[in-house]
Amino acid sequence: MGTVTATVTVEESGAAGGTGPVRLFCTDHGGDGPPLLLLHGLAGHSGEWDALAARFASTHRVVAFDARGSGASTRRPGDVTRAAHVRDVLAVADRFGLAGEDTVLVGQSMGGLTALLAAAHPEVCRALVLIEAGPAGPSPQLPEQIGGWLDSWPVPFPDAGAAEAFFGGGPAGRAWAAGLVPGPGGLHPRVDRDVMVATVQENAQRHFWDDWDRVCCPVLVVRGENGAMKPVEADRMRARRPGTRIGVIPGAGHDAHLDNTAAVYGEMAAFLAQLRA
Repeated sequence: MGTVTATVTVEESGAAGGTGPVRLFCTDHGGDGPPLLLLHGLAGHSGEWDALAARFASTHRVVAFDARGSGASTRRPGDVTRAAHVRDVLAVADRFGLAGEDTVLVGQSMGGLTALLAAAHPEVCRALVLIEAGPAGPSPQLPEQIGGWLDSWPVPFPDAGAAEAFFGGGPAGRAWAAGLVPGPGGLHPRVDRDVMVATVQENAQRHFWDDWDRVCCPVLVVRGENGAMKPVEADRMRARRPGTRIGVIPGAGHDAHLDNTAAVYGEMAAFLAQLRA
């Protein structure tokens, strides 16, 4: 089966600030074998995973989706809590028949935090891969930092080349540029500043170590050599859950899955082979 796209609808009636159903844009890369469900980071999009998905297509069923508030999914959902993002994982897993199988959740940055919390639902989480993501916090400065980062985008970008350069060039720059859409005067983001700032409010106010301590499945933690995740956080994760596997991606930053896809694939493939054994 080739790559196909679909929309999953999540009803939000009764949710905090609910504004009706949320539609999630999903990409099913096909493939045979145990499922991988891929969760991108804040303000990103599921296309970031295309290169990694292609490497796994011969051995795994690979599904990715745009998080609520991002990409082609509902841009202004009423609820952007971590609990809402976890509900989305459950809904997508159900839609694609991943629940009850050996599904591995793979998340980068905020997607990784969603995956960590979704691990409380073992029917959709045989194992976890957390890329530049962990339970540390609280981070009171994070909403201001995210707002400032989004404010720095020179919107509209005149063309894809300018966007790629702004986002640092290379595979990561191309992936971020690919998340933009044409509009008046050039290319525009598919996220709204206030929605993204609201999405990180929980991180500003709390840590997630208690959730980490409740994780029961095997975990691979991947951090970029030059990433945002501190080595001490990964080490503390392993100290609290012995057996946690840690991989460091040479030369990679926060977008390790883009900066060095081959190395991330190598770490994941070794971890997944160990699971099968």
